[in-house]
Amino acid sequence: MSTMMLTQEQVLDAIKNGRESGCIDGRDFSRLADFFPVEQWDVFGFRVKDGHVAPSPKEWTKDNILEQLREDVAFGFEKALDKRGISADCMHGVVSMWMWVLNDSLQQFDLYENYGLPLFKAVATKYGFKNPIGDDTGMEAKYASD
Repeated sequence: MSTMMLTQEQVLDAIKNGRESGCIDGRDFSRLADFFPVEQWDVFGFRVKDGHVAPSPKEWTKDNILEQLREDVAFGFEKALDKRGISADCMHGVVSMWMWVLNDSLQQFDLYENYGLPLFKAVATKYGFKNPIGDDTGMEAKYASD
């Protein structure tokens, strides 16, 4: 049974009611804000810098969310495989946030090993994205910090 992804209103309500960023740098909320008009950015803790033109929001469609997820999973793999701890952790938070938006059961995925590789692998496999670790699970010692 397929579940429906969250609406923009549900996302805004959750954040207004205390859902916090899962990233130390707010990267997940930054990705979300790209899908909202600038007038709503204050909910995410953002504003347009003085003198800058407000960008048009991306359309809130499942296809657009999945495209952003695909890019974020690829970037997460890159950071994890380069053993970039802070960046990999932030991308883990971003990918987890997209799982929440998509109302996907992987939002409950709490295994964080080897810079988040198990989550990136699970999402890539489920959604048919590139998977640079092949048949590995992401738990293998070769991916651990040196």
